[in-house]
Amino acid sequence: MGGDQDPLGPPDTWMLALLWMTVTVTVTVVAGGGPEGAVQFLAVGDWGGVPDPPFATPREVATAAAMGRAATDLGADFVLALGDNFYYKGVRDEWDPRFQETFERVFTAPGLRELPWFVLAGNHDHAGNVTAQLAYSRHSPRWHFPHYYYSLRLSLPGTNASARLLVLDTVLLCGGGDDFGAGGAPRGPQDAEAAAAQLAWLRGRLAAARHDRYVLVAGHYPVWSVAEHGPTACLVQLLRPLLRRHRVTAYLCGHDHNLQFLEEGGVGYVVSGAGNFVEESQQHGGAVPPGALRFFFGAPASPGGFAHLRLDAHAATVTFLEATGRVLYRVALPPRDL
Repeated sequence: MGGDQDPLGPPDTWMLALLWMTVTVTVTVVAGGGPEGAVQFLAVGDWGGVPDPPFATPREVATAAAMGRAATDLGADFVLALGDNFYYKGVRDEWDPRFQETFERVFTAPGLRELPWFVLAGNHDHAGNVTAQLAYSRHSPRWHFPHYYYSLRLSLPGTNASARLLVLDTVLLCGGGDDFGAGGAPRGPQDAEAAAAQLAWLRGRLAAARHDRYVLVAGHYPVWSVAEHGPTACLVQLLRPLLRRHRVTAYLCGHDHNLQFLEEGGVGYVVSGAGNFVEESQQHGGAVPPGALRFFFGAPASPGGFAHLRLDAHAATVTFLEATGRVLYRVALPPRDL
């Protein structure tokens, strides 16, 4: 097979094409331990190591090991990677050694080896070559990043019910920003037409999901957060009304380097950005709706953490776990009223 030709065609051509493309990936799951079974997955953000040897932080290594234990003990059908997959400037190309050094050689626990990863991009990924992360899907059986934004249909085993997971690129939607210091908040999309196309796609997918028992939306930037970055004004304006109107079960994100659960307007907000750094700031505590924050964990000495989600016929249960294995918080979200 020749190595000179990109089967996707010239990047500008297929970039334009994917703006209008709906990608539906059907995940086949094995029933969980209950009589009806469940779909279960791990959600981890901001896990992307460092650009210098050994290319993985002690927190990333500890979190990876704990994710393996959770997958074995609690059950998991896949991993949702919530962006900032490679600090600090993403990857150069699809053969970049960082794929091995920060991903393949770190997430090696037996419970993780066979699990597919569904990936989205964060602001640090956009500082490099995100098309290379898409292309890496051809190189690794674990890495699934079909397009910048895409839809997963999840069948709840043993029932006729389904769930929908809509994966967004909030950097294309809102613009770039920096986690560390001077970069500040997202400055608006580089390509307003592409942002509008993604938003139109999302509206269509949410309307089409009206019969799904659960609808989850995932992106890198938070809608609500009490931490260093705080709420993302662009998402509060554009995304929050859609989440409420379509009775979305939960929005999952990273970007802030801690674990949070907020609830507002019937929507759960899951921040899981503690895969590589942990920060305790709650400097935007006054910027979220009163009473919205239900849980926060950002102990600087912590070895990291992540979230486990279980969707069954009765509830969508979110469990926040520290890399020690300690359960930090658990909340059960009800099925949507259909």
